[in-house]
Amino acid sequence: MTPSSVSISELASVRIRHPEAIAEAAERRVRRPLVDANERLMIVAADHPARGALGVGSDEFAMANRAELLERLVLALSRPGVDGVLATADILEDLLLLGALERKVVLGSMNRGGLAGASFELDDRFTGHRAEDIERMRFDAGKLLLRIDYDDPGSLRTLYSAARAVDDMAARGLPVFVEPFLSARVDGKVINELSGPTVARSVAIASGLGGTSAYTWLKLPVTEDPDDMAWVCETSTLPVVLLGGEVHGDQEGTYEKWRKALSLPTVRGLVVGRSLLYPADGDVSAAVDTAVGLL
Repeated sequence: MTPSSVSISELASVRIRHPEAIAEAAERRVRRPLVDANERLMIVAADHPARGALGVGSDEFAMANRAELLERLVLALSRPGVDGVLATADILEDLLLLGALERKVVLGSMNRGGLAGASFELDDRFTGHRAEDIERMRFDAGKLLLRIDYDDPGSLRTLYSAARAVDDMAARGLPVFVEPFLSARVDGKVINELSGPTVARSVAIASGLGGTSAYTWLKLPVTEDPDDMAWVCETSTLPVVLLGGEVHGDQEGTYEKWRKALSLPTVRGLVVGRSLLYPADGDVSAAVDTAVGLL
């Protein structure tokens, strides 16, 4: 059985009858360098469901239909200029079986334990990929989320675990994308603060994680005031990719913010999920192509 012979409707049967097919597909997968000659990356993100974050816009369960999510991911990955995908093991393994990861950059999502809305959200345990899993599956990099609330002790446990994950990845020569935020609870909900000073502080903290930063990238939001990104990115020499997040109806405004930030010396790409996979007009191909065009 080859990956290309599996359809979405057959995934459950393959998992029941041939669970070893996942490891076999991972072993056969044709890999590529993390970046090509232009040192740019366009990554589609789909690691939200493992945190229980299934909503897009007003649809609380938009990402709950796995077959539809996979269809959108396969389409996005087929578009010219899309370099790869970020997801948890379950989604990446489905994509492996579907043959959608050939010559793509594959990022394994590492800490998904800080479930959206949970009292322990900021004690973000590493319940996803470990460094050894990413190495075993021949994936290309990892990603970890680092939310820090100075008033929440759970943030220290996350900070410590993140540092050890950076060490584990570097020991294997594997890049790790660190997504830092300074966060706070407002009416019981965790809010990520996006002012220039708070993002700069998060960059400084994330850049110093672990015993080496040789394999560390940063995954950053665009600041509330896009003009602040220029000096915020001067806080570190580490390479940066921009994260997407929810667009809230202003797709063109979001594109313009990305375009401006992508002109900065350390910013080398985009890692975008829901706004490309579930655009307001439903046209995944057009949304992805527009994002690729910004690079």
